Amino acid sequence: MPRTKGSKNKPKATNDFASQITEKKESIVSLTSEITSITANIDTLKADLKEKKTALKAAQKELTKLEAKKAAAEAQAAEAAKKVEAETVLKKLLASGMTADEILEKLK
Repeated sequence: MPRTKGSKNKPKATNDFASQITEKKESIVSLTSEITSITANIDTLKADLKEKKTALKAAQKELTKLEAKKAAAEAQAAEAAKKVEAETVLKKLLASGMTADEILEKLK
């Protein structure tokens, strides 16, 4: 007689629906509690993100204002340096014996 294939030790199916229902209900309750905690975390993170974005915007505005002030101060300092240089050149030319009319002709 040939040998049969496969095991004959199969578990018998039990129809204990009540325990299966309670297990599923417990898993549903745990999943919903996890979802609510994750949702709460997301809400707090969204609020934090919003605060950080507004702080970043304010910092960027301050930076642009400071950069504009720096550029204006540098331009003013450069203008003052040009004025001082022009005065020194004018003094040198006057000291060398040139008249004001000759100096104006050179500037043109």
